[in-house]
Amino acid sequence: MKILNFGSLNFDHVYQVDKMVQEGETVSADRYCRHFGGKGLNQSIAIARAGAQVYQAGAIGQDGRDLVDYLKSCGVDTGYISILEEASGHALIQVDNQGQNGIIVFSGANGLISEDMIDRVLEHFSPGDYITLQNETSNIPVLLRKAYEKEMVIFFNPSPIPEDLKQIPFELVDYLFINKSEGATLSGEKDLDKILAVLMNKYPNCSIILTLGSRGVCYVDKENIYTHGIYDMPVVDTTGAGDTFCGFFIACMSRGVPIPKALETASKASSICISREGAAPSIPTIQEVESWDLIPVKNRVETVRRLAKAENE
Repeated sequence: MKILNFGSLNFDHVYQVDKMVQEGETVSADRYCRHFGGKGLNQSIAIARAGAQVYQAGAIGQDGRDLVDYLKSCGVDTGYISILEEASGHALIQVDNQGQNGIIVFSGANGLISEDMIDRVLEHFSPGDYITLQNETSNIPVLLRKAYEKEMVIFFNPSPIPEDLKQIPFELVDYLFINKSEGATLSGEKDLDKILAVLMNKYPNCSIILTLGSRGVCYVDKENIYTHGIYDMPVVDTTGAGDTFCGFFIACMSRGVPIPKALETASKASSICISREGAAPSIPTIQEVESWDLIPVKNRVETVRRLAKAENE
């Protein structure tokens, strides 16, 4: 079984600010740095640092060779990355004094993924192989359908949520990673129990991993509900925390780790991630995660458990 990540590759331009810039406002940045990013790159590095072999597919411009070199240095196989004439994707990221972020993304080469490129990559993979997708590249509906036809196991993190939800065949997805805001958009509901009820009714063969920020995470499939709380860590930068969670969860699944343990490991990894600066640079290794003696916040676990239980009653 192989893991393919067909996703975005970006340069992240990060600006430290006192507060997020508002409409018509100009603010000064206290600090600037450039990191390697994109949800595809971040999730591949998380999978690799979680101890699994991952193959990265996607597209960069002539300016993006540093992205490939960085992925290689992290143990990611880069043999399926295309080099195009378009500039590489990049993101402008504001990070305020509370560690919260605001992001503008330019797709660049990520937006030029063609059906032919997809076919050339997928011919190297087989039924039962994993594929992880985000929503920062072009032709996601095509990728989903072709991966489904090939009987691959599909992990999908539909961020950013598309304006036209009907174009995405969510019913083909095996594992869906969403936060509560995305869950509300997909379901048309606001309450957690209603979000889960609607989504499980619409996609009964899909496992839903719903992250709830300070209240932890809830996993639901047609037979099980599992929850896990957060860990108290100093918040430095939340960029990349969701990608870290996804990558570690996928790596755990590839090793046959039980769902509750996978949620624990992924939650620990993302908690460590937010205590550091940057996206990809902040992702811990599996050795770090296993060596940190972290205790989940119990009352928040119970809050999530009560809410999740309501969906099953």
